[in-house]
Amino acid sequence: MFGCLAAVPAGSLARLLVCWSAGLLVCSGATRSAGLDSVGRLSHWRRTSRAWFPAIVGVVRRDPVETFARNGALIAGGARAILLQVADPVVGAGVAQHSDFAHRPLDRLRNTLTFVYAVVLGTPDEATRVAGYVDRAHQGIPGATDPPHQLWVAATLYDSAIVVHEKLYGPVDTDGTDSLADAILARYAPLATSLQVPLADWPASRAEFDPWFAKLATELEVSDDARQVARDLFHPVVAPPWLRAGLPFVALLTASLLGPDLRAAFALPWSPARERRASVAWAVARVAVRLAPRILREWPSRHYLRRLRAR
Repeated sequence: MFGCLAAVPAGSLARLLVCWSAGLLVCSGATRSAGLDSVGRLSHWRRTSRAWFPAIVGVVRRDPVETFARNGALIAGGARAILLQVADPVVGAGVAQHSDFAHRPLDRLRNTLTFVYAVVLGTPDEATRVAGYVDRAHQGIPGATDPPHQLWVAATLYDSAIVVHEKLYGPVDTDGTDSLADAILARYAPLATSLQVPLADWPASRAEFDPWFAKLATELEVSDDARQVARDLFHPVVAPPWLRAGLPFVALLTASLLGPDLRAAFALPWSPARERRASVAWAVARVAVRLAPRILREWPSRHYLRRLRAR
């Protein structure tokens, strides 16, 4: 049956369809020769397809790290990452004084997602290009190019992506190891190393990352600048109606992803009733992401990379 592969372009959907058809023919012929009725043929097809179909799917299966990084549902952790970032007082002062969430929230979102997708999913030239944009934007901002602060910002992006994935889908690794989480961590390293951070400073594994990140999180200090950023983030002065309508929901989910100390420091409202609403919202989101087709889940990465390449 797998001889059909030679005639079809490697990794293509056509290859999968050809092999699926070949499997149907082989199984159909085998069941007829065995004298099985229609019910028996269906039962035989189900048993045999379990044996060979995973191998065919493997022909067109994407790198799981890329699948993870392309999942637009992870954007749900974006506000959490921002709040963790600005809870570093140096980052918080820089963002409060030089960013404009109050009047340009979508510009900030576009710039951040373009950087993340280009560095994690783009070509080396694209990663270098967007890193150059960030470096120029940071010129003259105190502490903006200091490796420790750049490292913290990059770490919040990885950690928030992992946290949201586990909220929506469960553990990144289902086999009791951290092999995929480690691979994702390595793919996210250029978020830091493309911006003055030595590679040696980026944790080598999730087992190393988690306690390191938790320790840094205990040293955070939410300043007035950070609280102002949070207010601008969830209550922008200028925003399209659809964004303004969705921000209370974003604030609720973000609060649910933070510990009680940070929620209190950012003055994010929380109560048993809000906790119940957040639980229901995450339950609905878990169903929604499973029903959403891949083309929809991956639209943000395709959109922002396409915009970058059109420049």
